[in-house]
Amino acid sequence: MLVLLPPSEGKATAVEGGARAALDVGALSLPGLAGAREAVLTELVELCAGDEDKAAEVLGLSPGLRGEIAKNAGLRTAGTRPAGEIYTGVLYDALGLATLPAAARRRAERSLLVFSGLWGAVRVGDPIPSYRCSMGVRLPGLGALGAYWRGAMEAHLPEVAADGPVLDLRSAAYATAWKPKGDIAARTAAVRVLQSKIVNGVEKRSVVSHFNKATKGRLVRDLLTSGATPPDVPQLVDALRVLGYAVEATPPARAGRTWSLDVVVTEV
Repeated sequence: MLVLLPPSEGKATAVEGGARAALDVGALSLPGLAGAREAVLTELVELCAGDEDKAAEVLGLSPGLRGEIAKNAGLRTAGTRPAGEIYTGVLYDALGLATLPAAARRRAERSLLVFSGLWGAVRVGDPIPSYRCSMGVRLPGLGALGAYWRGAMEAHLPEVAADGPVLDLRSAAYATAWKPKGDIAARTAAVRVLQSKIVNGVEKRSVVSHFNKATKGRLVRDLLTSGATPPDVPQLVDALRVLGYAVEATPPARAGRTWSLDVVVTEV
């Protein structure tokens, strides 16, 4: 099973807890993305080493985040930590990679893939520095990163997806970088979290943001610790229900479409 995750806007600094060696792009997983990674990294570093106002505008940074520009300018020599330690925030707090049992941690390193505006996608064990560059950024030379990454992803992600189910927990911006096609689409399940409330005797459902991320983090953690290895989406749905999740599954309406999984929660 492959699990697709968004990154987090908030990131730990590499010096917290002890930094590893400086970035080595060639050492990251998915080596077929190395050329595209180098191109984005080069432009991002040059942008942030130049006109600070322009960099802030391109990256969509508020005055309070101007320090991110200097951080990006020094990416090539910055210390690194595993991506699973760099990414923080609600989803990753709920996932709790650091507290997973050893076997579950090994499963996480094999099955989790974090999408990124800078790296394309990385494994949670890949050593990266802290950075600021969302998939929604439009770099002056490369253009919109979601569109830029699409070609490289289409060339290399099918091999990573192999022949098992793909659980897609990405937000909309990161989903633009790779859209599963053909056979992969038929075994991909896109998840959304809905809160159910009874209002005047009628059920009302709504999408929640903060708790959407927390629920997704807990869901992935529970799958990893359970050791479940479902061979297809229907059995993945069964595994989630056994773990206590209320899941409503909608099969693909036609070829090229993915499954839709609604995880319904009453408490957030």
